[in-house]
Amino acid sequence: MSEQTHKSLLSELAAAAGLQTLEKYADIEVKKQRLFIGIPKENAFQENRVPLTPDSVETLIAQGHKIIIESKAGEGARFSDKDYSDAGAQIVYDRKQVYDADIILKVAPPAMDEMELIKHNQTLITPLHLPTLKREVINELMKKQVTALAFEYIKDESNTYAFVRCMSEIAGSSSILIASELLADAKNGRGYLLGGLSGIPPTQVLILGAGVVGEFATRAALGLGAAVKIYDNNVYKLSRLQNNIGERFYTSVINNRRLLNDIRHADVVVGAIHSEGGRTPVIVTESMVIEMKPGSVIIDVSIDQGGCIETSEVTTHNNPTFIKHDVIHYCVPNIASRVPRTASYAISNIASSTLMQFNEYGGLDNLIRILEGVRHGVYVYKGYLTNQYIAQKMELKYTDINLLMTSVM
Repeated sequence: MSEQTHKSLLSELAAAAGLQTLEKYADIEVKKQRLFIGIPKENAFQENRVPLTPDSVETLIAQGHKIIIESKAGEGARFSDKDYSDAGAQIVYDRKQVYDADIILKVAPPAMDEMELIKHNQTLITPLHLPTLKREVINELMKKQVTALAFEYIKDESNTYAFVRCMSEIAGSSSILIASELLADAKNGRGYLLGGLSGIPPTQVLILGAGVVGEFATRAALGLGAAVKIYDNNVYKLSRLQNNIGERFYTSVINNRRLLNDIRHADVVVGAIHSEGGRTPVIVTESMVIEMKPGSVIIDVSIDQGGCIETSEVTTHNNPTFIKHDVIHYCVPNIASRVPRTASYAISNIASSTLMQFNEYGGLDNLIRILEGVRHGVYVYKGYLTNQYIAQKMELKYTDINLLMTSVM
C-alpha cells in the first residue's frame, strides 16, 4: 500500500468515525505585521516601573514597529524622554494620543478611569493583580471587544510564569536587604549586622514559604552569613529549594509549637507565603509576634494578598514601616517598585520578547493559536471572558479560549 493511499484510507476512517482533521498550527500562514505600540505614563500609586526600556524600544523599532510613549512615562525608573526619542520612539504629551495605538502596554493593572480611553478591538497587555481587580473593568473590556493578556499568566518555553518569577526574585532579594537596614538601626532595631562574623553568632532569619520569593530571600540571607530556617507545608518545595541552592539547611513543615519556638529566637521573619486563589492564610498570629525579641524585624512580602502575619498592615514606600509589640514591620505591596530600574529591565525583557513573537507568528491571533503559554495569559479575547477563575469570582459568563480558537480557524 502506497503512503498516499494509506493517508487517504486513514482520512476516510476518521470521517466515518465523525472526526474532523484540524489544521496544524505550524501550517498557519505567517504574514509579519508592523506593530503600533502605546505606553502611557502610569498613574497608579507609587508605580515607578515602565514596561519597555529604551534598549528594547530601539530593538523593536529597528524591526519596523512604531512605538508612542507618553512624556515622563519612564521618569520613575530614571529613563528620560530623550532616552526614548533617541531610541526612535515618538514622545507625546496628550495621553489620548497614546491610546490610538493598536497595542497598549502597561505595568499597572487596568483601572476604571482608563476604560474610556480604551478603543474597540484594542490589545491590552498588563499585569492583572486579581485581589484589586474590579468587575466593572472586565465588563468594559468585554463591551469594547478588547483582547487582554495578563503578564503574570503568560508562560515561557519552560512552562514557567516568567513575569511572576522575575518579580518574585527581586522581592526575595530585596526583603533581606531591607531587613538588614532595619535590623542595623540602633534606635528601633537591634543594632545587628545581618549575617555573621568570626566569634559572633550569626543572626537568625526565619522564612515562611519555599517558593521563588523564599528561595531568593534564602540565597541573600545565606550569602550574608545568616542562619536560615525555612517553613512550608509543601515538602516538594522544601526539597526543591535545597536542591536549587545546593546545600543543606533547616527546613520544616509548619507546626505551631516548633514555629513559635523559632520565632522567639528569630531576628528577622520574612513572610513569603503565596496563595493560588484569594487571601494568604495567616501563619503567624499576634500572640506569636508578642513573643519576638524587641527590635526584631518582620518583612511581610505576602501583604499583596493580605499578609501571612496577623499584625501586618499595608504600608507605603514613603512610610514603609511601623512598630507593633516592639517589632519593626515592613509591609509594602509591590516591593519590586522599590528598585524600578532593575524591575523595568526585567519586565522589558519579557514584554519585548512577547511583542517580537507577535511579529514572528504573524499577529496576535496566530500567536495565541500556536503558543499555549501565550494563550494561557489571555483573560479576555475579543470581548469573551476566557479566564475561568475571574468568571467564577465575579459571576460572569466564561468561554474556553481553546473553543474560540477552534471556531475561528
